Amino acid sequence: MTRSLETKMVLLKRPLGGRSSNNDKAKEVIKKFLIVGLGNIGKEYRHMRHNVGFSILDQFAETEVLTYETKKLGDLAVYRFKGRTFILLKPNTYMNRSGKAVKYWMTKEKVPLENVLIITDDLNIPFGTLRIKGRGSDGGHNGLKDIQAHLGTTQYARFRFGIGSEFGEGKQIDYVLSKWGEKEAEVLPERFAIACEAIRSFGLAGLNETMNRYNGK
Repeated sequence: MTRSLETKMVLLKRPLGGRSSNNDKAKEVIKKFLIVGLGNIGKEYRHMRHNVGFSILDQFAETEVLTYETKKLGDLAVYRFKGRTFILLKPNTYMNRSGKAVKYWMTKEKVPLENVLIITDDLNIPFGTLRIKGRGSDGGHNGLKDIQAHLGTTQYARFRFGIGSEFGEGKQIDYVLSKWGEKEAEVLPERFAIACEAIRSFGLAGLNETMNRYNGK
């Protein structure tokens, strides 16, 4: 092969003008993930069972030495790892109005629906157990119900952290809005660490692999 022909072939492989192709841009978008922890803002809600979404994202940020910034509709931190960008969002719209913040940041950051993960509490799962699914009903959870209303679909990944159901008749709301018990608080750091591993896995290995690896842990 002549030198001039080799040069022409090299030039053909390069994007015109040195710019990224549309396929390259699409790959960049696919590598961006929106991780949303559900909870209520305010000191009085900290460490409550219902705020476990916030708590898990707080531990993630502490482990990776990330800082949250208050922006439109929530507090955000950005974590970059192995070519992925994880946008951590704690909505400041209160639990029952979470959908507005999720929709806004999905649109602003151009995050596709399949790269969104919602972290929330679940009464129907034993304490500390993880359950990740790619779709499903809101299960009576008002935060998930509002997200479904804003997104117009139930086809989004949700990460449920079991808070158990150790409450008497008529005491469900009090239980959900109460703080962790002493024995629960002792094991939470370990459970949250595993939850953080699952978040990374969602971005690196995908939903199916993450479900297989972490569901029931």
